Amino acid sequence: MADGNFRRLARNRDFTVLWMGQSVSELGTAMSLFVFPLVAYAITGSAMGAASVSAALAFGRVLVALPAGALVDRWNRRRVMVAASGTGALLYAGLAAAELLDALTLAHLVVAAVLTGVAASFFAPAENAAIRLVVTTADLPTAMSQNQARTQLADLIGAPLAGVFYGVARWIPFVFDAVTYAISCFAVSRLRTPLPSPQRAGRIRLRGDIREGLGFVWRQPVMRVIASNAALLNATFGAYALIVLLRMVDAGVHPAAIGATEGAAGLAGILGALAGPSLINRLPTGWLTILTLWVLVLALVPTVFSVDPWIVGGCTAAALFLLPISNAGIGAYRIAITPDEMQGRASTATMFLAQVAQPAGPPVGGALLTWLGGSTATAAVLALSAVAALLVTLSGSIRSVPPPNAWLAAYADVN
Repeated sequence: MADGNFRRLARNRDFTVLWMGQSVSELGTAMSLFVFPLVAYAITGSAMGAASVSAALAFGRVLVALPAGALVDRWNRRRVMVAASGTGALLYAGLAAAELLDALTLAHLVVAAVLTGVAASFFAPAENAAIRLVVTTADLPTAMSQNQARTQLADLIGAPLAGVFYGVARWIPFVFDAVTYAISCFAVSRLRTPLPSPQRAGRIRLRGDIREGLGFVWRQPVMRVIASNAALLNATFGAYALIVLLRMVDAGVHPAAIGATEGAAGLAGILGALAGPSLINRLPTGWLTILTLWVLVLALVPTVFSVDPWIVGGCTAAALFLLPISNAGIGAYRIAITPDEMQGRASTATMFLAQVAQPAGPPVGGALLTWLGGSTATAAVLALSAVAALLVTLSGSIRSVPPPNAWLAAYADVN
């Protein structure tokens, strides 16, 4: 069945165009996100300076998430994606130019990071709504698995490549990302499937529309539990990533080797995404989510004691193998249960609830690293992540979500 879904998607011209365009864009983004904190650390020499840039990107995503979802449900989805991709191209071109002129400052990095997050807040719900129109409901789990695969592919190639390029010139990853955003913009503009707004009558009332989106998500027990506990997980893993990155920098690990650790995680994620449709169809979606969270936490425990790149890469790879599978399964479930006229608002309401605490993660990580030292700070954030995993495990609504063959049939007619 999964093979048949893959074949159908391979023949789906618009899904292929959208997928390829975003694959290129995410590769550039992976490169730039890897060098953002490194450039900030080089400019300021402080962990908090590096943390401020990572926090700014997360803050940009959260800042406009709710109004973005409301507007996406009012606007043509293709135009939203084109505008968001074009904005990204301009932002990264500006960073590259500033670095070439030796005029790049921490303030410029922070502003670019915030605006990049804003653009992503518009693109993501528009793409999710587009996928619902481009593919059939039956193909949603496979489509979401392939989207997870492209993200992991970007991590596999992007971070190691960025580490090499960073050692040559700091502007190269920014130029690369500007080009990839431009490619994404062109690809989205070539989609043939009509992606209009859901034709909602009346003038735009952002407050009411936002309230409807949040209310819809909060009334769905599974979405409510996932989003609220993801807030804690995203914050703690944002802190964890910065702590481990700066521990490796302080240990003298070469940027290319640091990038290779993320590349190992990307490889594991690709293997997980490729196995996704088969495992998603065989396992209850709720229990798959629970298993993923515990693997994610426990596999990283050895990094408390060592930041040798082989250990960090191996542990991160083990931790992230199941993550794209779980994300694809629960993501397809969310899209399937959401009517078309609510897709944008439900997507961004979920994202807002899940990421509202994320901007605090890097600053907290930088503070813990400064106050407690590397090993203790790493242990502290992993302990908080275990609390979030436990809360999800205790949720009856999560444990009761069946395999996709049950919920796909139940929600096949949602429109």
